[in-house]
Order: sequence, then structure tokens, then C-alpha cells
Amino acid sequence: MVYQLTYRRPSHVPSSRESISGEEKQKSINDSINSGSSCMSCGIPDALSFDRIISGGVCPPCTVRDFMNYLKYIEHAAENLQFFLWFRDYSARWENLPESEKALAPEWTRAQAEAEAAGNVPSRPKRVDPQVAAVLKDTDFADGALRATVDRADPFNTPSKTPDEEKRDMMSEYGSSTDEKTFGSYNTHQSAAHKAFDDAGMKWKPFTAQPYREEIDRIISIYIAEGSPRELNLSARERTAVLHALQNTTHPTAFRSIVTTVEYSLRKQAHPNFIRWTICNGNRPRVVFARGLGVAGILGGFLADLLITLSHASRPWRVIPFLGWFIGIATLIAAWKGMCVVLHGLHHRHLRPWELFSEDPEDVLDEKLLSRESFTSQSTNSFEDEPWIPRYGKRNIIRKIFDRQIWVEEPALRQIQDTIFLQALLGAFVLSCIIVGIFCAVPRGNLY
Repeated sequence: MVYQLTYRRPSHVPSSRESISGEEKQKSINDSINSGSSCMSCGIPDALSFDRIISGGVCPPCTVRDFMNYLKYIEHAAENLQFFLWFRDYSARWENLPESEKALAPEWTRAQAEAEAAGNVPSRPKRVDPQVAAVLKDTDFADGALRATVDRADPFNTPSKTPDEEKRDMMSEYGSSTDEKTFGSYNTHQSAAHKAFDDAGMKWKPFTAQPYREEIDRIISIYIAEGSPRELNLSARERTAVLHALQNTTHPTAFRSIVTTVEYSLRKQAHPNFIRWTICNGNRPRVVFARGLGVAGILGGFLADLLITLSHASRPWRVIPFLGWFIGIATLIAAWKGMCVVLHGLHHRHLRPWELFSEDPEDVLDEKLLSRESFTSQSTNSFEDEPWIPRYGKRNIIRKIFDRQIWVEEPALRQIQDTIFLQALLGAFVLSCIIVGIFCAVPRGNLY
């Protein structure tokens, strides 16, 4: 079974920061969800939609793990999917909290978010006792009186502490016998979150009864703070807005603005590119080799037809090179779309380089739940030091062309590949008929 013969695989979507508003991005996301999360006219069937992949409803090589590997090793943007999956998990855990805990972290409304984005967040005015101000007007004590009055009016206006002072306070609160290593990881994230708020010109609020505050500090230090290990590609305005929201609440709505940006990037850019890349069943050396075979078949058919035409042979003999034309053109069309017809005939694909050298390949290919700890790890997405890179680089070109193969399990992907293969056969048949017909129409040369 194949799709329509007019099917076209997804076009490559370049990575860019489009100057569209958050409302337009959200509307585009909602339209995508309401229309079944896919667009067959864009080359993505419903069975390979973004939501279906994220929910785990597909087979290799189109699973969430395959999507993550693609973003890490090919697009170098795995942090978007990592943050998106963490946020989905965080929102689900938030919904299961008791109402008494939810009440500690109020929802961050759209009005507050829009006011923050527009830079219209009001600050609390500092009021001074009018009698004190009148007596000390035009004196050297005016500024001191202002500070003293403000301090009396706000008993919580205490000087900010250094990370070391906060750490000592925490240690004393839990007792001197508490092992300092217990708080080492927490203080690392805490310091990074503190710096992120300082860079944004905000006051840090480290101690709070709001749920998941420690986890939010980790997320700030990993994804949001400048220079963080998995820093998201956010504008200065988006970063400031989300930090201000997280300064006040740990409610999932505090991430509304950046979640929209991340999800828009995944749905509209990363997902189509992933499907386009997954359709290719061979590695690059194999595809280049297939293109060479296609060109060789075309050249063989051309030389055979040319020699027969220049000879004393009759016209029916000129039909024989049709087979060379047909095989060459079909192979070239399929290879131009990243497919090897030999691998497709077996419904196989090459193992990816990072899959080849796994100690247990089945662990790599089987879909497993991605752990929550992997989303909040301080490790970067850099893979330059992974052992498979030098080992794959040492393989000669022949071994790469004939690398290990594995069965394509996802039916929808096989259906796409069947459609492309049929298109290549039909295109090759039509073009071969036209070319052979032209040679048959030319008078024979009688040169030998």
C-alpha cells in the first residue's frame, strides 16, 4: 500500500528566529493540533505526527529516542526536546498536587505575562513619613531617613546574602552534623539561579514554601541562565520575562512564553526535518554510491544506444538498452531522495553511527522511557568526546557503504518509502521510453 503518487516528502525547514508574536505561534500550534498534528500536503502522515511521536505511538526509527538522537547529533538542538519533555512531565506532576500546595504558587496570568513583555510591570513605591521628610529636608540626613523609613515600613527588606552566607544558614538550620555534600548539588544550581536573576536585574528569592522550588532552580541553571549547559535559544526579552515569572511562582504557567517558542520550533522546524531525514534508509556513503550506480546505468544505456544507432543494426535493437536507462534513472531518482533501492527491497536501513558501536544495540533501538534525571542533568549535549566518533572515522569507505542493516519497523515510514520507490519506477519508465523512442527515430549511421 502506498500514498498518492503526487506525494512529496517534507521540505527542509531552515533554523531561524522568525519575528512573529507569541499569539501567532500559539495559534499555529493550536491549528496543528486541531488538524491532527500533521499535514499530508507537507509530506507528514497522521501516523508520524508530532503528538503521536511524543506520546510513544510509533516504532523505530521514528520514536522519541530517535527524535532525540537526531536533534543531538544532526541538528545540535536537543535541549528543545529535553526541556519540552521535562515541562510535560512537570505539568502532569503539578496537576497531581494537593490543592493546599497549589495555592502556594498562584497562576501566572496572561495579563501579567503581557505586562512583563511590554515592560509595564509596576514596582512598589517607597513611601516616606511626611513629617520626617519635612524636618530633614535639605539636610545631609535626608537619604538616611529615607532608607530608615523604608526599612521600618518593610521589615522584610533585608540585605541580600552571599551564597556562602545562605549555605551556612541552611547548614545551621539542619544542624551541624548534616553532611555538607548533601547540599552541594543544590547550592550549585542555587548559585547559578542567583546569578541568572542578578544578570536580569532582579532580586533572588531562594527560600520559599512553593512546591518544586529547588527543581525550578535547577531548570533555570540548566536551560534558562546565560551560559547554562543546555541553554535554550531565547531572546533577552523572553529570558527576562520567564525569570520574572519564576521569581514569583513555580506554577507551570510561568513558562508559558518560552514553552510556546520551544514547541513552535519543534513542530514547525525540527519535526519536518526529522521525518525528511528518517526517510533516508542509507548513510551518506551508501547514497553517494547509489547515485554513482544510477549515473553509470544511464551512461551504459546511452553508449549502447549510440553504438547501435551508428551501426548497421535495425531499429528494434535500439530498444535493448532500455533496461540500462530504466535501472539507472530509477536508482538515481531514489538516491536523489536519500534512498537506496537495494536496501528498500529488503525494507532495511543502515544503523546510525552512534548505534553501530553500542555494546547492546537492542538497548539503543528499543524505546524506553526517558528518565526525569536526564532532563535535569548538568551534562551538556556535546558529543565530540563520545567513543563512537573516532571509531567510525577509522572505518574505510567500503565498510561504510556496506554497514550493518536493520529492519524498518514503522509501517507508515515503509509506506512512504514504497511511494517514493514507485514514483522512481514510474518516472524511470516514462523517461526511458522517451529517450529510447528518440534513438529509434534517428536514422542508422551505417558506420560499421
